[in-house]
Formats: sequence, structure tokens, C-alpha cells
Amino acid sequence: MKIRRNDIVVVLRGRDQGKQGKVLQVLVEERRAVVEGVNLVTKHLRKSQDNPKGGIIKKEAPLAVANLKLFCAACKKGVRVARVLEGAKRVRKCKGCGQVFDS
Repeated sequence: MKIRRNDIVVVLRGRDQGKQGKVLQVLVEERRAVVEGVNLVTKHLRKSQDNPKGGIIKKEAPLAVANLKLFCAACKKGVRVARVLEGAKRVRKCKGCGQVFDS
């Protein structure tokens, strides 16, 4: 998968189309990612010791990785990514400008 934790991504589809955010978690087997501030859902909490009053909160739900593109700071947009060998290390590069995402 070409998207990793702490990457900045752009949402391509859905109600949050065009929004940018940082990847908080990647669910590899489900091919989904949780992005900060994107795809917020309302969750009702039951009373518990941790949360004695209960309540309603907003939290991020996972998005399909197919609906995300990596954000390139040089191109200032979501870009396709190539995985290439540089020396003995495999890195991700922007297909537009060639910027390396892994340092």
C-alpha cells in the first residue's frame, strides 16, 4: 500500500472531497485509512466508569484507500506515487515532479 501513517493525503470522493488531512491509522487488511478531521461520524457513548455521563461525540471513521491520494508539497496537489529503488532502499516518488516522500 502506498499510503502510510503520518502522510498528508487528499480525499478524492465522498462528502469530504477535496479535504486534506494527516493519516492517523492504516488498516492494511481492510484497505482503509483513518484521516484526521475527515469522515466524521456521530458516536453515542453509553455511561461507564471512564465516561460517567455518557454522551455524543464526533470521531473519524476509516476511508477506502482508493479514495485518497498522497499530497505533494512541491506540486501543491494530490499525486500518483511510484515506488522506486534508490540504492538499496525502496522509496516513494511523486510521478509529477519526482519529489521523494521517504527520507
